[in-house]
Amino acid sequence: MIPSTSTVLPVDLIHDLQQFMLANDTSEAAFNSMALRIFKHQFQHNLAYQRYCQHVGKTPRFVKHWHDIPAVPINAFKDVTLSSYPAEHCERVFMTSGTTRNVRGRNYHPDLTIYDLSMRLYFKQRFMPDLDRIEMGIIFPTAHTLTNSSLAHYLGLALQHFGTENSRYFLDEGGLQVDALCQTLQNAITQQTPYALLGASYSFVHLMDELRARQLRFQLPPGSRLFDTGGFKGQSRDIELSEFYADMQHFFGVAPADCINMYGMTELSSQLYDHGNAHLPSVKSGPPWTRFRLVDPLSGQSVPKGEPGVVVHYDLANYNSVSSLLTEDLGIEKDVGFQLLGRVEGAEAKGCSLAMESFLQAVQ
Repeated sequence: MIPSTSTVLPVDLIHDLQQFMLANDTSEAAFNSMALRIFKHQFQHNLAYQRYCQHVGKTPRFVKHWHDIPAVPINAFKDVTLSSYPAEHCERVFMTSGTTRNVRGRNYHPDLTIYDLSMRLYFKQRFMPDLDRIEMGIIFPTAHTLTNSSLAHYLGLALQHFGTENSRYFLDEGGLQVDALCQTLQNAITQQTPYALLGASYSFVHLMDELRARQLRFQLPPGSRLFDTGGFKGQSRDIELSEFYADMQHFFGVAPADCINMYGMTELSSQLYDHGNAHLPSVKSGPPWTRFRLVDPLSGQSVPKGEPGVVVHYDLANYNSVSSLLTEDLGIEKDVGFQLLGRVEGAEAKGCSLAMESFLQAVQ
């Protein structure tokens, strides 16, 4: 009999995963043990993933290292329900913003216990290492407005857990509240209190275009920081990263070293960050409950260090869907993470398409 999605939450697994994340254990042995346990759970209860693993001959009986856990192409989230718990009973479904073929990718979460813990622990470490709270401005819609947006939920957590009582949103159905934001930035300068402005990269582009038109610029106090994510294509005019972070410094007085970019995606439950953007392209790295490989998408084999490859993420916080994910991002490994080189093209893009075809053949 083929196993089906479990109607019971894996309470013991969730508890042990929480403890693993809280322990901040960076050892390979601990990660490998938890990764194999989560793989076994997903193989047993995620039917589409089970069929794929059987198709490629990689089942819990034979997989002994996280490197060998089969990676699912990112576009599979648009075509197949990938959930170990019944999708209709999941507390939250995050959906991609892309509308290719009018189909959006979906990542199902039985509840948000692990997702929220992942966000809070690593956001604190990478964006708030020196402060418990800071006054924040958010230039992105609320989670109430965008109920299926993982970024809207993420930024809401940032404001709730790390923002002061004066923190607020500066974007509503009427658009960017530029006048109110300018007044808030001026107040921070007058009071000489650090300020944090967070939002999508394209929101900053629109804001800076408005400040340019008004001939306004600010010099935020020391300790201030900026946070952007998501890039620009399809949302605003395209812009080179060097120009973008130079503009951030010009309009807000915050050096590129204090401009943090978050690399994340709906299909994952954890985020990666850089240590500022003084040097481009910046190096991204994730928390101890994540790993990455750079691969040749045709063979699935790791590329030698120093050579470009397609990024494969391993995210243990993604315990309900799939923990191993083949992206369409090209990267190159560095000592403490990887640099993004852009979207795949040419042979790499063909390899990703073939991987997706193989996945669909296996599960349909």
